[in-house]
Amino acid sequence: MLPGVLLWGCPRKEVEIVNANTPPMQVPIARTQLSEDEIQCVLAPLRSGWLVQGPKVREFEEKWSAFTGAQHSIAVTSCTTALHLSLAALGFGPGDEAIVPAFTWIATANVVEHLGGKVVFCDIDLDTFNLDVAQLESKITSRTKAILPVHLFGLAADMAAINYLAKKHHLWIVEDAACGFGARYKGQHVGTFGDAGCFSFHPRKSITTGEGGMITTQSSELAEKLRRLRDHGAAMSDLQRHLGARPYLLADHPDAGYNQRMTDIQAALGSAQMERAAEIVTERQRLAAVYDRAFAGLSWLRTPVCPEGYEHGYQSYPCLFQPEAATPESIPRINEARNKWMDDLLQAGVSTRPATHAVHMLTYYREKYSLKPVDFPNAWAANDCSISLPLFHGMTAAEQEHVIEQVLVRKA
Repeated sequence: MLPGVLLWGCPRKEVEIVNANTPPMQVPIARTQLSEDEIQCVLAPLRSGWLVQGPKVREFEEKWSAFTGAQHSIAVTSCTTALHLSLAALGFGPGDEAIVPAFTWIATANVVEHLGGKVVFCDIDLDTFNLDVAQLESKITSRTKAILPVHLFGLAADMAAINYLAKKHHLWIVEDAACGFGARYKGQHVGTFGDAGCFSFHPRKSITTGEGGMITTQSSELAEKLRRLRDHGAAMSDLQRHLGARPYLLADHPDAGYNQRMTDIQAALGSAQMERAAEIVTERQRLAAVYDRAFAGLSWLRTPVCPEGYEHGYQSYPCLFQPEAATPESIPRINEARNKWMDDLLQAGVSTRPATHAVHMLTYYREKYSLKPVDFPNAWAANDCSISLPLFHGMTAAEQEHVIEQVLVRKA
């Protein structure tokens, strides 16, 4: 611990003398922490013999709807399949265009490609890392069918502006809320603004089932179709058939669907975590507030913003490394300095990551659409100048103190 360093939000402790040969504390970028009850809960479906899309899936869906305020929740295998199913159920297909933020995880764009559509990128607002609504309308053409706003890192996109343009141009909205657990916009949980919302349960997310996803919608008609499509197009699930008067009769299949069903083993784990959903969100917000106070005086590190009327879920803690203003001329210099800074932190036991990637700079999209980094300059800056610091459920005070100390002694 460094003499004279105030540990923001934590009690003062006596300075400890550490042997120079002592390995530094290792703080991962994320870590999954489950309670013993949550670990034990997965045994229930194993003992029951009902392993796929059964009573635990239904229970998880009901808890998810109660927390988010969604009318319907449909559990699936991942957020990627959630996005794919949502677009497919709405009727998106070959030749259609969908507007996607240029800075997001690649899956947001990939699902458009998988359905034969065209990805139309829109730059981001560098303050929020979310889609720049001021540029959105200019991307709309006669072939545009959908907007895929992303609630990146736990901060909601500007849904009032996005909804206005979607209604004006008769477009579908499929919210990529992979990171959106606990994120609210004007008091309303993300995933409940558009036609569908899609969530992830990857281990880096606030609620995890290993792999898994959830679709939320306010439309009963769309929910019914989504449930069919995730289950080979069946008009009735195995659970519904099993509980019905004639369990031996097979269901009709009105659609050519997919197999994107969540297992009851996964759902049991997710359902158990939902018992402390509010606690998990509050903990992440508390950890973020400690970082905010610690780094408030650093002009070269811009911490996450949370505009008035927004509630941040802090799936991660993305910062902008900015020893100088990001311009096409300066970004390569900033990127080199950021990478060196990340290397130094790694040697000191602090794992970091770029916040995510600019999809237009990845090989497939760069080559298919003949794109250059400068075509979406804010996404380029975010790609090369962002850095996420460790933040996860169960992060100890000592771990966060170590991160803060190492950041403060390593100026840009």
